[in-house]
Amino acid sequence: MKIAFVASPTPLAQESRLDLENRYPHFPPEEADTLVVLGGDGHILKTLHASHKDKKKVFALRRTHSVGFLCNDYTPENLIERIERAQTVTLRPLKVECVTTEGKTHTALAINEISFLRDSPQSAKLQVCIDDVERIHRYSGDGLLISTPAGSTAYNHSAGGPIVPLDSNTLVMTAICGFRPRRWSYAVLPQNAVIDIKVIEHEKRPVRVEAGTENIHSVLSAHITLDRETEFTLLFDPEQHLGERIIREQFML
Repeated sequence: MKIAFVASPTPLAQESRLDLENRYPHFPPEEADTLVVLGGDGHILKTLHASHKDKKKVFALRRTHSVGFLCNDYTPENLIERIERAQTVTLRPLKVECVTTEGKTHTALAINEISFLRDSPQSAKLQVCIDDVERIHRYSGDGLLISTPAGSTAYNHSAGGPIVPLDSNTLVMTAICGFRPRRWSYAVLPQNAVIDIKVIEHEKRPVRVEAGTENIHSVLSAHITLDRETEFTLLFDPEQHLGERIIREQFML
């Protein structure tokens, strides 16, 4: 096993990286098969997006004062033993193909969620089709998001969407400050669902799409599926496994 240390630019993460590099043999990131990433969830997600094509595993250590949901607890001792006994979680991202008002197509991947957000003071208006069946003729609100199980505890839950187990084979579509339809707040969908969203009145009510590291403006339409050909591999201490964390999160008060 060849490990490399990757840290966010915060002082705490950089200090911890230097400590670990003094304790353990390590390699440049491009030569390693396992990345030990120090920081918070944002930096972990950024590293996953940057390294997944090389099929590197990521063992994340929390070096932040925020939640760090994708991270293991930080202790500098017994790092190699922890990695060797860690449990593997394979995450498959959402893929979105957006067509903009300029006629260009943009493709992006998202591990947690894809968000459709109003890009003006006026509410977004969206048409939603699932598997070629129109489900919402005209949605009005600040936006919509589509979440994976791994992301269901994040923005999705804050917007009022349900937390779903990691192995549930579902996606969640959730309203962001929805105005119409009045009583609709979210839908739980199978992971093989094909989602098409069309922006209504796009000149008057522009919409942007945020997906992973991408921010796509002036979107006309979007096609969303689960990308089964792309995998992100995270390693967790057995007692901090991501599946258990997601279940536990449902009982947090």
